[in-house]
Amino acid sequence: DVQLVESGGGMVQPGGSLRLACETSGFDFRQYSMTWVRRPPGRGPEWVSIINADESNLFYAEFAKGRFTISRDNAKNTVYLQMNSLKPEDTAVYYCNALIATLTYWGQGTQVTVSS
Repeated sequence: DVQLVESGGGMVQPGGSLRLACETSGFDFRQYSMTWVRRPPGRGPEWVSIINADESNLFYAEFAKGRFTISRDNAKNTVYLQMNSLKPEDTAVYYCNALIATLTYWGQGTQVTVSS
């Protein structure tokens, strides 16, 4: 079974940093792009970032540029999201997902709360 498990969320003050991880299993991680999406409270999902299989292409939402960095470790089947200079508006549940064939698989999400 395909599984994605996010971790690394928590509560942090504005200006702080967090590193999210998404550990995967059940598919050949090295072959697939991986995406981070977030859902702020009371709002719809927002696409955050994507990394392709060999890390040659990285893309970010405008709000993430210059503050967030996506990376992956194909030996560990894990994708990361380093988030710096966090703002209260970054508060959300963060999800990773993988599009495999015609299905999109999601993790359970990890809560990030930015508050003083």
